[in-house]
Amino acid sequence: MTDRPRPLRILGIDTSCDDTGVGIVELTPDGRVTVLANRVWSQAVHAQYGGVMPELASREHVERIDQIMEGALHEAGLSVTDIGAVAATSGPGLVGALLVGLMYGKGLAQALNVPFHAAHHLEGHIFAAASEADLRAPFLALVVSGGHTHLFDVPRDGEYVLVGATRDDAAGEAFDKVARLAGLGYPGGPAISEAATRGDPNAVPFKEPLKGQSGFDFSFSGLKTAALLAYRAGATPENLAASFQRAAVQTLVNTTVRAAQATGRRTVVVSGGVAANRALRDAFAATGLHVVFPGKGLNTDNGAMIALAGAAAIQAGRPASALDGGATAYAPLANA
Repeated sequence: MTDRPRPLRILGIDTSCDDTGVGIVELTPDGRVTVLANRVWSQAVHAQYGGVMPELASREHVERIDQIMEGALHEAGLSVTDIGAVAATSGPGLVGALLVGLMYGKGLAQALNVPFHAAHHLEGHIFAAASEADLRAPFLALVVSGGHTHLFDVPRDGEYVLVGATRDDAAGEAFDKVARLAGLGYPGGPAISEAATRGDPNAVPFKEPLKGQSGFDFSFSGLKTAALLAYRAGATPENLAASFQRAAVQTLVNTTVRAAQATGRRTVVVSGGVAANRALRDAFAATGLHVVFPGKGLNTDNGAMIALAGAAAIQAGRPASALDGGATAYAPLANA
């Protein structure tokens, strides 16, 4: 009598910026992936600065990562010896912060004598949607967060073609800056979204950035400047938030829809912190495309998305990563 193949438990770590994330997923022999745990420590220390302080972020990762890993194992009902593979973000991100999770993950994999997979942060965001759907190419992927606004065509599993990106500010960064100038708090995404429910989205006539372009790039710096001028002219914080959100959502959705038409893709993954925005989700729902968002708690930086990226790498037959690889601040995902 032969033993049945056992499910593989993959632990993922993300310390790319100001969130300490550890997640665990289970990959079954038939290819099903289930999130067993997802624990994140979001650092509050940066709020007083209105942005992330890299050195403080690194220190908090060091102080918290043991606690977060223990919490993830407890949530999953597992012992550390039940882990069969480890994945950790190697880039892009803040190098000092990345090194905390990367070295921790390598040490854990070596101690357990299990494979280690260095994960790309953006691929992690994309595969966060695998928690909600069987994610198979071809599809489009819009990664929209505080540090990234990238639109990829994914014609085959593991192949990423960059079709559009921001020319200046990332969308989430613009949300942060507009929220700060309007006194709405930090982080800006939730603050703008909440204030917008009490404002008029047509109160400030913002123009859609890059409207009429032939390509699929994004731009938010002009929108940010227009918001500053509108605020100085007397726009209320609520009306400013609602109008800015309308324009930002408009450019993200319209550009992605045009890219889908140009590439013939019917499935679109929308991930990253800004993907939690309700107005953005509602606008994409009205496009008629098959739009997949990450599950609850998987939009912002987290370890489960890195474990999901590790599971995708294992399913695709990619070899384990060498333990001598380093962290990198700039790491393009596009390979075609």
